[in-house]
Amino acid sequence: MKKLLIFMAVVVGLASCQNPNSTSSKKTTKTTKSATANISLAGAGSTFAAPFYNTAFRKYTEQTGIPVSYGVIGSGAGIRSIRDKVVDFGASDAFLSNAEIAKMPAPVVHFPTCSGAVVIAFNLPGIESIKLTPDVLTKIFMGKITKWNDAELKKLNPGVKFPNLPITAVHRSDGSGTTYIFSDYMSKISSEWKNQIGTGKSLNWPIGMGAKGNPGVAGTISQTVGTIGYIGSEYAFAQKISYALLKNKSGNFIKPSIASVSAAGKGKIPADTRV
Repeated sequence: MKKLLIFMAVVVGLASCQNPNSTSSKKTTKTTKSATANISLAGAGSTFAAPFYNTAFRKYTEQTGIPVSYGVIGSGAGIRSIRDKVVDFGASDAFLSNAEIAKMPAPVVHFPTCSGAVVIAFNLPGIESIKLTPDVLTKIFMGKITKWNDAELKKLNPGVKFPNLPITAVHRSDGSGTTYIFSDYMSKISSEWKNQIGTGKSLNWPIGMGAKGNPGVAGTISQTVGTIGYIGSEYAFAQKISYALLKNKSGNFIKPSIASVSAAGKGKIPADTRV
């Protein structure tokens, strides 16, 4: 029976990264041009993992001669594409729900490909980083803190000269695994968020402006003063967009970095990656 493939780029926790220096990774399969002449692969989905996939697929093509195309259209659209059988594989930052699996024309196989993190990015000229607590973050995205010079923000960030500017929240306008990751976190830290907004790839946002894909949200934030939003860490790092240090359960403010993301993602991969 044919099975459908769902690549998963899951925020810190599910990762399957082979050591490039291992013996097995150095082995290559010799394939003749005649054997691969009529073979190609097509996939679509996650913008979160697109930088990794574009690099990985280019390398795969160089080594095998088999071209791989990847549509950077968002997790939601990637899931629809695999369901409609217009691609060979889909990529999502969120695993498929039972309802989504039931709509698939064949059994679905989930497997993790890489790990990353969602960061809270913002644009305030002259301010490179700020500290946020889960409570303040919730209030911002629920429209209860509306100005950058709000007393709660100033209390958390003594010495930071916040401007008297309105806060503009930026969120995804398309079906998004990054939105799922962000809203899943928000639902875990705030019962109010969980009850009023919930978790999902698409949400009924109470405030803010929408942008398509991680590139769209990152671009809107980088070009618009006073904005704040959630994006894949790789976009913030590459485009040098300012991001917040978020307070964790232990009371520490964690700075997003390759080291902290890697540390958060350490752990055994479960037998069932739909977790």
